[in-house]
Amino acid sequence: MKPMGQATAETAVGVIVLVLAAGFLTYSLSVGGVHMKGGDYEISAKFGEAGSLAPGAAVSVAGVKVGTVSQITLDPNTYLAVAKLSIDPTVKLPADSTAKITSDGILGGAHVSIAPGASLEDIKAGGQIENTQGAVDLFGLIGSVIRPQDGGDAAAAPAPPAAAARRAERY
Repeated sequence: MKPMGQATAETAVGVIVLVLAAGFLTYSLSVGGVHMKGGDYEISAKFGEAGSLAPGAAVSVAGVKVGTVSQITLDPNTYLAVAKLSIDPTVKLPADSTAKITSDGILGGAHVSIAPGASLEDIKAGGQIENTQGAVDLFGLIGSVIRPQDGGDAAAAPAPPAAAARRAERY
């Protein structure tokens, strides 16, 4: 049987651990941009390539977070990625705005960056951003620079070792 003081101390430590865990959870949800605002309005954007864009990713205008990606689906008719964007109601986006998927660096996560247009009309709730630019496959781009696939300039491309050895035998 434990003394009364030890049981009280264990209970107090347990309560402190639970309070700290709740504090960390609240902090991580607020920093991560997960929030339950009921006033946001939703718009959509169709992209040819969604890359690593995922629900919960940031939506920004001029580098300032104005919303989040709430859902990504595939349009079965056009085979385009449809991103639903939940936007802060205080931000009114012009109807001719452009949305593009960008990343925070080589290893950074993808997010949607919106460049506002000059239209006098705003995108209404349920509307769609027509001008979009999909994600760029950085590793594919780097690979195409390292290993060009077109046979355009054979003199510029290094010869495989076996071909170089055969050429050396001829001379």
